[in-house]
Amino acid sequence: MYDGGIYRSNELLEMIEDVGGVVLQKTRSAQMFTVTMSIPGEDKEAMEKMCTAIGGMVRSVPLAGTEIAVVGPTLGRHHMPHPICDIAEVLRQSGAITVVMGLARGRGKATSQISMQEMDIINEYDAAVFVLGNFKSCVEAKKHLFEKIKVPVILVSGPMPDGMEDSCEAVVSGVGRKSERMRTPDERKKLEEISERVEDVLRTRKRTIEEDPLFVHPAEIKQLLEEYEPIKESLRPAPMVLHLDGLRLKVPMKENAGEISEMVVYGRKLGDIARISESRIDDSSMIIRIMTMSEVKDRDGNA
Repeated sequence: MYDGGIYRSNELLEMIEDVGGVVLQKTRSAQMFTVTMSIPGEDKEAMEKMCTAIGGMVRSVPLAGTEIAVVGPTLGRHHMPHPICDIAEVLRQSGAITVVMGLARGRGKATSQISMQEMDIINEYDAAVFVLGNFKSCVEAKKHLFEKIKVPVILVSGPMPDGMEDSCEAVVSGVGRKSERMRTPDERKKLEEISERVEDVLRTRKRTIEEDPLFVHPAEIKQLLEEYEPIKESLRPAPMVLHLDGLRLKVPMKENAGEISEMVVYGRKLGDIARISESRIDDSSMIIRIMTMSEVKDRDGNA
């Protein structure tokens, strides 16, 4: 991730293109410019020199190209915003796009619930971080909130609960409900631990994807869509968000799915090598899930 001024930023973008890299995300605020990029490893040193020469900083962001949901039991003040917002922020610093979400009926050991729509929304992300409370029996009783979630789940709670091995991919204890920001050195170390556990879980998921690779990398679809007029004109922040197995487009599906599915990549229509569906959040976003090589091969064999 490059973080610096807008001055000479065009040289940076040209160099990314020259080395065969991809711009994953770029944000401009007044005179400040942030670019998340993916480049070949052998060009890292040259890129660092370029960033230093134009007055910026560059750092590794291992969660770049992912979108993560940070989920709390409710949006009530005793559940939000601490420490959930601190967790979301530390994941952003590692390159992820994060969304904070509260369940409609997540409060209470005996009454907590999660709806099918809420599960469908969470399953649109690359991973979900569930942040629960301070009581061991309460955390264990709320296991049903995430045990049917299909994407990797990282549980964060005050005590270390028992019996979570089959319900989530990782557990980080020592972070319960609190009424202030996580500012002390020990608390900052705990935030770093959460980020590292999320990285480990997503690294495992990446290796699983590599066993049966996607037909095309999500970044290549992003490049294809960058000149698509509705996306260029979109005023929403980050109108295209990369996922490990696809991307989120913040344009209405009804008006755009037909044209997008007809776009050609590697001699194939996008609709033939990806599943395009409307986001369960609202009707102004859509999700593209890229098929694997074996799925496309099976589809060709059945055609």
